[in-house]
Amino acid sequence: MDSSSLPPEPSRHAPPASELLTELADAFPGESVTVGDLLDRLDSRANGVVLLVLALPMCIPNIPGISTIFGFLMIAPALQLLLGQHKLWAPARVRAWRVDSQALRKTFGAAIPALKRVEYLIKPRLEFLTRFPFTIYVGLQTLFMAFVLILPIPLGNWPPGITVALTALALLQRDGVLMLLTVAACALSTYIAVTVGATVFHGIEHWLQSVLR
Repeated sequence: MDSSSLPPEPSRHAPPASELLTELADAFPGESVTVGDLLDRLDSRANGVVLLVLALPMCIPNIPGISTIFGFLMIAPALQLLLGQHKLWAPARVRAWRVDSQALRKTFGAAIPALKRVEYLIKPRLEFLTRFPFTIYVGLQTLFMAFVLILPIPLGNWPPGITVALTALALLQRDGVLMLLTVAACALSTYIAVTVGATVFHGIEHWLQSVLR
């Protein structure tokens, strides 16, 4: 892809992720907001913020099956990173979807205190690792983590969820060191998913054998 055709890079002095979420929560005081309005407000930060919003609920215990839905939703921003697009594109039908503003503020409000506790460790460094063409790998890694989330692995949402959350923070804060750490986190997530998945599979296999005897 010709880099000259890409949109301009976001500002090098990006505000903290907690500040972005606070700004976003306060920007829509009405009862609901369209997905299009959210994406337009985020502009070039959309990929990172959307990934962060989708990943944070995966870092805690949640309703079985919800990780599959969130994994599918992560595919779009992952593909856009893979293609080197800074602005998150969505079809007109998706842009017209409405999100409950109160639920949005509640989600952001729960995440902001935790983000503030760790943000002092995250800062702009090795910024080239958070930009195209290195985002091609970031997109591939995130896409793989999304597929892991889609799989029905018990308690398997935490490691990939944490990996995607760290990736989102690295993108938002232009932290190349943190981005490098996500590579190790991805490897660990894969190992855990394979180990847990194999254990569950063998357990089901043994159970079926005992039933059929």
